[in-house]
Amino acid sequence: MRLDSSATTVASPASESFWRVGLLQTRERSPASLGRIVDRDKEEGRRREVGRRREEERERAQERKRDFKLHSRDVRSQSIPATTLASAPPAYSLCPPTFSVGYALTTKKIKSFMQPKLEELARSKGILLVAIEHSIPLIEQGPFDVLLHKNTGQEWRQSLEDYKRKYPDVVVLDPPEAILQLRDRQSMLRDVAELDLSNAEGFVGVPKQLVVTGNATSISDSVSAAGLKLPLVAKPLVADGSPKSHAMSLVYDKSCLSQLDPPLVLQEFVNHGGVVFKTYVVGDYVRVVRRFSLPDVPEGETNRSGVVPFPRVSCAAESAEEAEEAGILDPQAAELPPGPLLDSLSKGLRQKLGLHLFNMDIIRERGAGNRYYVIDINYFPGFGKMPDYEKVFTDFLSDMAVKRSKKISRIDSSAIL
Repeated sequence: MRLDSSATTVASPASESFWRVGLLQTRERSPASLGRIVDRDKEEGRRREVGRRREEERERAQERKRDFKLHSRDVRSQSIPATTLASAPPAYSLCPPTFSVGYALTTKKIKSFMQPKLEELARSKGILLVAIEHSIPLIEQGPFDVLLHKNTGQEWRQSLEDYKRKYPDVVVLDPPEAILQLRDRQSMLRDVAELDLSNAEGFVGVPKQLVVTGNATSISDSVSAAGLKLPLVAKPLVADGSPKSHAMSLVYDKSCLSQLDPPLVLQEFVNHGGVVFKTYVVGDYVRVVRRFSLPDVPEGETNRSGVVPFPRVSCAAESAEEAEEAGILDPQAAELPPGPLLDSLSKGLRQKLGLHLFNMDIIRERGAGNRYYVIDINYFPGFGKMPDYEKVFTDFLSDMAVKRSKKISRIDSSAIL
């Protein structure tokens, strides 16, 4: 036995003889033959590397599938209340990144909604939030699992249609034609009046209202013919989120009706204890926030006149929660609407409107009892003002990811069968 000088291994006489034979054979080979051997070795190494990468990808795919199955099982084992007023929504966990959400929002909406906390929490749950570039055709971006927007323009609607043809599984939040229903105050409350909420622990309706599209000089006669009682709330007919669409007034006498600027909606003012319940709907999740509203107008009061813009008649800017803690707010007026009522109302409107993301302004007649009125509905409102909106929204998207995964799995299974 000897120690080979070219290596750190010990060679036996037998192995040495084989080594000599191999060396002699190598010497006898031509350069072309050696080149083919090198090329063959490289090709074999490349095939092994490709095979290794494919095996790793199969293992990762199986791991993602197992994670989705475990996640789906966890979701089924948890009961997600349709109405949650105090308790936090359940936590979700996806294998990041597994779900891509492209968003096309205004600069103002992005600033208020796409906060770092929301993006960080989304990433931790496997949700990637991606800003859609307006300078690049939508069909050239993504692919996305969800498209989040609040646009209704014809050009954008065509872009969405083209995108869905290319990626039929994409979920659009929400369809432009459904959003358009809330751009018209004449139609936005129509579905509320048609809901059957007989088992919802209370009455829900809409204030008596009149749509005015003609000349302002005929408004007084139209109000009398419709039997509306003053004071009246005057709102622009178009609710497109612009400053003008929020320019509302309270009208105290008929002589001032001619000062209004049609087209508009006139609603009977309902005394409601000075509190409005802003009810946010994010899929199955409902959150209620109390806010100060217009003060009650004593019945028979005749010393007020004119058209008063809301900012001049609204109460202090502090929140209703702070006022209640300070003992300023009547506890009865501040009591939240019952959960079953909000559950039935939000579920019914989601189905009728075909929307996932909106809020309702709800008031309680006289600030007491169980008669409620929906006075406004807005699409994709300022969710940033809703407590814990980051968790609510990411849980909603996580739930959508699980449902979409199940749907695709069913389609794949059917294709195999």
